[in-house]
Amino acid sequence: MVQHPVAEANDQSPFGTLSPSEFYAKHQVTHNSEYITNSRGLKLFTQWWTPLPPTKTIGCVAVVHGFTSESSWFVQLTSILFAKHGFVVCAIDHQGHGFSDGLDNLIYHIPDINPVVEDCMRYFKTFRETHAPNLPAFLYSESLGGAIALYVTLRQRGAWDGLILNGAMCGISAKLKPPWPLEHLLFVVAAVVPTWSVIPTRGSIPELSFKEEWKRKLGWASPKRVTMRPRAATAYELMRVCKELQGRFEEVDVPLLVVHGGDDVVCDPASAKELYERAASADKTLKMYSGMWHQLIGEPEENVNLVFGDMVEWLQNRAERYKDGDVARAAASDGGS
Repeated sequence: MVQHPVAEANDQSPFGTLSPSEFYAKHQVTHNSEYITNSRGLKLFTQWWTPLPPTKTIGCVAVVHGFTSESSWFVQLTSILFAKHGFVVCAIDHQGHGFSDGLDNLIYHIPDINPVVEDCMRYFKTFRETHAPNLPAFLYSESLGGAIALYVTLRQRGAWDGLILNGAMCGISAKLKPPWPLEHLLFVVAAVVPTWSVIPTRGSIPELSFKEEWKRKLGWASPKRVTMRPRAATAYELMRVCKELQGRFEEVDVPLLVVHGGDDVVCDPASAKELYERAASADKTLKMYSGMWHQLIGEPEENVNLVFGDMVEWLQNRAERYKDGDVARAAASDGGS
């Protein structure tokens, strides 16, 4: 049975009572980080985790976090889980998130998804060439990160050996969209006042995402977490992205694992199921967990271990197939920019 490291956290720290270095040592992984500068002059925070001997490294996982998230809180605990099971894991904070610079010095501002997709592609390519040149490589994504990861695979065909979509933003739940008529006038607001941050939604994302109260408190405890409503241009772009991707589901051909909470009221479960059904992937799996919410890591421990155990098993099985020569793929160096 997989034991997710979140069980050792408390409502103030993902590392519980341990220091970060003590936590890494306990789970037999190493941790490193560095800043990179993108083509727009923004400094972006990146970090990675590597399994320590005797665990053998069998693959690479590139992590794509969601909107208002970061790579240093809950996502880090999942990265440690993957690393202790044999994967070198890397992650990047998107512009305006975590420790990365924001566009125009604004937090949570993504008026155009394309530069963010480019940031991910460039960093992941460089990381793989340096740290995992001959290993199978997978994308793990959460929420908005799922949409970003889908774009990555569509632009880097053949470069990835698999994609995990955890609560992916293939469609925004009607329960979270701005109320009528603002939803239909959003393009006007976005054009006139793009950074306006008072776009109303129909619920607080953390309140609707984490079932366990102490994990909700832990989410708010992050020093990089800020409470605010989506900016107009960002909200419009997220809705545009969902619509565009929904028109391209048949183009998705990467090995695919879709995991989603059946009671997710943030990212629409029906849209995730539709992606699974329409995807051209020869290897695809859907895990719809009845009664679970948007943040699957926010579930009770038994549920968390079940869900992430399924993910670890899926990754390990495909890494094993790669080693045995059963998975055809292009070399990582040919995967695009």
